[in-house]
Amino acid sequence: MKTFLGVDGGGTKTDFLLIDASGRVLARHGAGPAYYLEAGIEGLRTLLAEGIAATLAQGSVTPGTLGYAFFGLPAYGEDSTLLSVLDAAPSPTLPQERYRCGNDMVCGWAGALAGCDGINIVAGTGSIAYGEYAQRTARGGGWGELFSDEGSAYWLAREGLRLFSRMSDGRAAKGPLYELLRQSFRLHEDLDLCAAVYGPPALTRSGVAALAPLVAQAARCGDTQARGLFEAAAQELAAMVHVVHDRLGVPTGHALPVSYSGGMFHFADLLLAPFCSALQGSGRVYEFTTPRLPPAAGAALYAAKLGGAPLTPDAIERLSRQLSVSSGEQ
Repeated sequence: MKTFLGVDGGGTKTDFLLIDASGRVLARHGAGPAYYLEAGIEGLRTLLAEGIAATLAQGSVTPGTLGYAFFGLPAYGEDSTLLSVLDAAPSPTLPQERYRCGNDMVCGWAGALAGCDGINIVAGTGSIAYGEYAQRTARGGGWGELFSDEGSAYWLAREGLRLFSRMSDGRAAKGPLYELLRQSFRLHEDLDLCAAVYGPPALTRSGVAALAPLVAQAARCGDTQARGLFEAAAQELAAMVHVVHDRLGVPTGHALPVSYSGGMFHFADLLLAPFCSALQGSGRVYEFTTPRLPPAAGAALYAAKLGGAPLTPDAIERLSRQLSVSSGEQ
C-alpha cells in the first residue's frame, strides 16, 4: 500500500500527516513555525528533518518506501532567488524525486475543498486566497505582514494595538480592549507598550499574531470598536476571494464553492457572519461550504495526486471520519 506525507507549514505551527492510499491515518506530528523569514533556512531544514523522521518512524515507514510528499511552506514563491533553496529543504532526509514543495495556501485549499474546484481563504498568522477552476489557478493577497496579510491574526493584532494607542491618547473612546491590553502586558504606563512590542527583544511575527485573541475577547465584552476590526477583516478577506474569482474566469452565474482555513476562523462567532455577508453582496455567485479536511490532510491529498495515485472519494471520506473522531468532533 502506498503512503503519502502531507506537511502544512505555518507562521505559528507546522503539522505533519502520514496516510495510506485507503485514507487511513498512519501518523501525526506537530512542530513549530516553518516561516523561514523568522526561523531562518537552517531552522527550516532542522524542523523538516526532525518532523519527517518522527512522523515516518511513528508510521513505520522509511524514506525509501514513502510514496510521495508535499510540503506547503509559508512565503514559498515570494522570492524567486530562493526557490531552489526551499525546494531542497526537505532533503537529504527525503529523496528529491519523492516530494514537491509549494506555498502553504495549497494545503488549505486542498483540505477545505478536498481538491475540488473552488476558492479557499486562509486567515492564520498571515492571509491569502487561492483557487482552482477548470485547470486554472489564481491567488490574491499574501504579500506579507508589513503591507499586506489583511484580515490575518497579525493584521488584527496590529490594528488592536493601534486602537489601544488611540484609546490611550483620547483619539478613540476607551473600551474593554484598553484594560485587557494593559493587564496582558502588565503596563505601568501606557507608553510602556512600546518597549513591550519593539523590544529589545522585539515581538516576533507570531508573537504579535498571538495577541489576536485579546481583540476577540474585547469584542465579546462589548467593545464595538474591537468588533469593528473583525468586520473590517471580513471585508478584506472577501476582497481577496473576489479577485481570485475574477482571475479564474468563472462564468457569470456559476456558483463557485468557497471555504476557509486558519486560526482566525476560531473566532467564528465574530468573523463568519460578516464574511458571508461580504461574499453575498458582491454580485458574484458563491456556494459557501465548511472545510472538509484540515490543511495537513489537504497536503497529504495533494501528495497523493502528485504521486500519480489520487485518493478515491471513499478514501477521502474515510480520512475525514478519522480526523473528525480524533479531533473530538461528532
